[in-house]
Amino acid sequence: MTTIRPATVEDLPMLIRHRRGMLEDMGRYPAEHFDQHDRDYEPWARERLTNGQLVGFVAELDGRPVASACLWLKERQPVPGFKGGRVPYMMSVFTERDCRGKGHGEAVSRAAVDWARAGGYPLIGLHASEMGRGLYEKLGFKRTWEMQLRWDGDANPIV
Repeated sequence: MTTIRPATVEDLPMLIRHRRGMLEDMGRYPAEHFDQHDRDYEPWARERLTNGQLVGFVAELDGRPVASACLWLKERQPVPGFKGGRVPYMMSVFTERDCRGKGHGEAVSRAAVDWARAGGYPLIGLHASEMGRGLYEKLGFKRTWEMQLRWDGDANPIV
């Protein structure tokens, strides 16, 4: 039986492994960067899980964590119709490869949406991979546009 529960700091190794799995599946980043990313992400996530700025959800199947999702409560500037404050950003959604297609990713994502709605947040942001778009659309997310400029260590634009 699948159950959904809040993530704790004790779940951090699993959350890091799930985040890495998500990034590997996206195929967007060089494999040689993952070990350093894990080391960089651990203290960042630990601090935010501890102070409540990162909220996680874990799907367990017979006690085994099979999926997870996190909400990062990011500070957002005031805009018309929103006075400013924290806004949830969904991130690191991952389902173990042998458990995909059974609704676990949807369950943790839905738990995150329900948590944000119950907390009175006006919206949830996320960047969806091609693989995840259908799930998020099913949950009611709409695509928006964002642009980005990146540069290397010498301030040369990265395409």
